[in-house]
Amino acid sequence: MRTTSERREAAPASERIPAAVWRVAIVLAAGSVMAGLDTSLINVGLDSIGSQLGAPLAATQWINSGYLLALAAALPACGWLGRRFGAGRVWIWALVGFTATSVLCAVSPNVGVLIAARALQGVTGGLLIPSGMAILGQMAGKAGMGRVIATSSVPAILAPAVGPVIGALLIANLSWHWLFLVNVPIGVIGLVCGLRWVPRGEPAEAGKLDLASLGLVVVGLPLTVFAITEAADRKSVVELGVWLPLLVGLAALGLFVWRSLGTGAALMDLRLARDRVFGSASVAVFFTSAALFGGLVVMPLYFQLLRGQDIVDSGLLLIAFSLGAAITFPVAGALNDRFGGGIVTTVGLVVSIVTTLPMALLPADADMLLIEVLQVLRGIGMALAGSPGVSAALSAVEKHQMSDASAQVNILSRVGGALGSALFVVILADGLSGSDPGEALGAFHRTFWLMVAASAIALVAAVWLAREQRAATSNTKSLDKPTVR
Repeated sequence: MRTTSERREAAPASERIPAAVWRVAIVLAAGSVMAGLDTSLINVGLDSIGSQLGAPLAATQWINSGYLLALAAALPACGWLGRRFGAGRVWIWALVGFTATSVLCAVSPNVGVLIAARALQGVTGGLLIPSGMAILGQMAGKAGMGRVIATSSVPAILAPAVGPVIGALLIANLSWHWLFLVNVPIGVIGLVCGLRWVPRGEPAEAGKLDLASLGLVVVGLPLTVFAITEAADRKSVVELGVWLPLLVGLAALGLFVWRSLGTGAALMDLRLARDRVFGSASVAVFFTSAALFGGLVVMPLYFQLLRGQDIVDSGLLLIAFSLGAAITFPVAGALNDRFGGGIVTTVGLVVSIVTTLPMALLPADADMLLIEVLQVLRGIGMALAGSPGVSAALSAVEKHQMSDASAQVNILSRVGGALGSALFVVILADGLSGSDPGEALGAFHRTFWLMVAASAIALVAAVWLAREQRAATSNTKSLDKPTVR
């Protein structure tokens, strides 16, 4: 019996993608932009929000933490909702919810209401990107998956880079309320276009919602993400507030996996990981996300703490990475469709490692032009490494499995990003406790070496992915070859 990978049909890389698919991809980008901008905008405004609402930092940090935890809790339900109602309907509902909760956040009279509104916003944000990815996967097909997903990722990678600059300008010239209100026109335009062009999708057999599994993952995933984040904030993993939620979270996730593999009506079809292409691509996505998102956290600190740049200048300097990634994403998609995600991801990670290594060796007063060139090149490497891995995972499944696959890939990306960011910040913070500039430089050097290590692990997974894709293609050709009598 053929596996999912063996049933894949090869198609020419030059196969033309219909204009309707590109139109939908542009519309879905509205959701990616909103989700990408949101966290980076709010990070800039936390101090201003706390001052105007009379809330301490311990309370205002939950504006972001509550959002991220709710987002993590919503991701596992996306697969079941997509099967039950159609991915297009889930995306439209999520867009409406994200826009409406943005207004609720903007008019919140105190920090308690704002935290609650942000949690609701997190639930809708957790459904936006995976449902949009499922729609694109179903429309583009295996032959065009790489190009469509890579190109549609451009706004999402640019948004976090320009977010700090936009946030600083909004606070300086308007007020913190506009950090949320900026989502409204984007959401309205996206909704109008979405109602016209985004296919609703056909509901499929979803089975009864497994409430026990949902409860386990709703507890386990946010607690795990919370513990990782707290470890970074407290610079320790031995405190009760870190290891206890981590232990409970991992235990709940373990029970969720056990239950999901043993029941016929699973919340998510974890059996997808039995496909070697999907499994290896998932591992590559996890560690690539750790290196990518960890770098997005470390580089602003590098510019601000080591190079003495203010927040606006740091934001402008960060654009170099995003520009490198943005111009490469469409190329990465075309290369993915032609050569396979494993090979492209491998090349991208090699480029990423080569351009991160100098950051672990350069002095504190290194030429800023050299730093910017390295950031552009690293953006190119991470673009080659990022979307092809996702495309490879989604190309390994059938259309009816797309909602489950996109939800699982997004969970791995989020958790990998959270883990990488936390580890990098902990290593960095340990060396920044003193006032010695040499210690600060050493802390950044150690952090960049850790980033190289994460990329190296991802590289091993990418080589594994390339091997599995090659084996799957060989098996398909062998099985499809006519028998000579």
